Amino acid sequence: MQLIRSAVAIVLAVCATVALPQGRELPDFTRLVEEQGAAVVNISTAQAARRTSVPQIPNMEDEEVLEFFRRFIPRQPPGQPGPGARPESRSLGSGFVISADGYILTNAHVIDAADEINVKLTDKREYKARVIGADKRTDVALIKIEASGLPTVRMGDPSRLKVGEWVVAIGSPFGFENTVTAGIVSAKGRSLPQENFVPFIQTDVAINPGNSGGPLFNMRGEVVGVNSQIYSRTGGFMGLSFAIPIDMALDVQKQLREKGRVSRGRIGVVIQEVTKDLAVSFGLDRPRGALVNSVEKGSPADKAGIEATDIITRFDGKPVDSSSDLPRIVGATRPGSAAQIEVWRKGAARTLSLTVGELQEERIAARDTPKERKPAELAANRLGIVVSDLSAEQKKDMRLAQGLVVVDVRPDARAEVRRGDVLLKMVHNGQHTELKSAEQFNKLLAGLDKNAVITLQVRRGENTAFVTVTGLAEKG
Repeated sequence: MQLIRSAVAIVLAVCATVALPQGRELPDFTRLVEEQGAAVVNISTAQAARRTSVPQIPNMEDEEVLEFFRRFIPRQPPGQPGPGARPESRSLGSGFVISADGYILTNAHVIDAADEINVKLTDKREYKARVIGADKRTDVALIKIEASGLPTVRMGDPSRLKVGEWVVAIGSPFGFENTVTAGIVSAKGRSLPQENFVPFIQTDVAINPGNSGGPLFNMRGEVVGVNSQIYSRTGGFMGLSFAIPIDMALDVQKQLREKGRVSRGRIGVVIQEVTKDLAVSFGLDRPRGALVNSVEKGSPADKAGIEATDIITRFDGKPVDSSSDLPRIVGATRPGSAAQIEVWRKGAARTLSLTVGELQEERIAARDTPKERKPAELAANRLGIVVSDLSAEQKKDMRLAQGLVVVDVRPDARAEVRRGDVLLKMVHNGQHTELKSAEQFNKLLAGLDKNAVITLQVRRGENTAFVTVTGLAEKG
């Protein structure tokens, strides 16, 4: 028994030493909250019911919707209104005061479609707010209340943030006003699906419905981000939170205040990520840049001479390490300005000049499916697919000078293509070959080593993409 007591004492002593190392203490957030908390506001909105029913949240147990990004603001379905009652749906969010005369920064989705916006301060004063402007692409909104002498936040520099650094969020999760949570910076420059223009700050700060639009502070009491999204299997916090860098949010609000909208640059290309296999096929030293799938006719990129299969590695002096970098860099470039663009083309780098255009509202392109043909009475090639030359009618319909249509895909096919896809080019060891006939294509494949890595430019409907194939079937 004495031995057991001694062992327990030793373990407790070691744990105490690990938990409280000499000369180090856990951070104290009290001063930060006392100085900055008063500038954080609670935002509630009301929207007149326009439907007889409100869509419910999908079944979270469904495997197809377990992983998703949520805007975290709760919307409560209205009850059954009685005769003469005004049916409303209400939502809660957060925001913070950026100027003493009542300008408040929040998320665009907090005030989206709201007929009435109410702002409550920590001293219980309440105001009606009006929308100055909102930008859905970055999820930033600027609202205004008629007040003066308001407490304001201090702004920080997100570029100085370090991964592992302590950060603090203040907001109204589930309507609990001025709730303080803390954590660390988990990563910087995160790209999220469908969010091409924001390099998010990822943290493990507890964020829940109602925190939307609230500030993210560093330990100096400076705002470094606007809390915007969470990654969740359940709709609640699971350790992955994302904030919009404050420098980007401030640039957006400035444009909203001055012009009521945000101007962004565009060049008119469709791009995809450069994988390791694609880099090998194109003769690039390592996976980097943005691979151009297609170029919009008459766009700035088209006028500058950018071609499909080019890999954009630098734009306006800034490196493009990932395809997600390009929309952010181009979007932040002033429309009408001149820019230098570096591309990797057929094994060599070259520099082009262009004038940046302006991004307009999103357009939905019509999608036409190429006419399918019955599988030809031919053996599959070394990719396990059967291809045929495009007919004159198909070339006219798809406005193509050449290409091969996939007419059959065997079960053991090595290329991820479908019947009806059109193959435009093949890339191998940095060499680009236009595909003009089935005979030409099959001969090219027949001459390759079984371990060859090739890339195909594939058109499907109105879209094009690059498909990499590693390894071919043995020669027959």
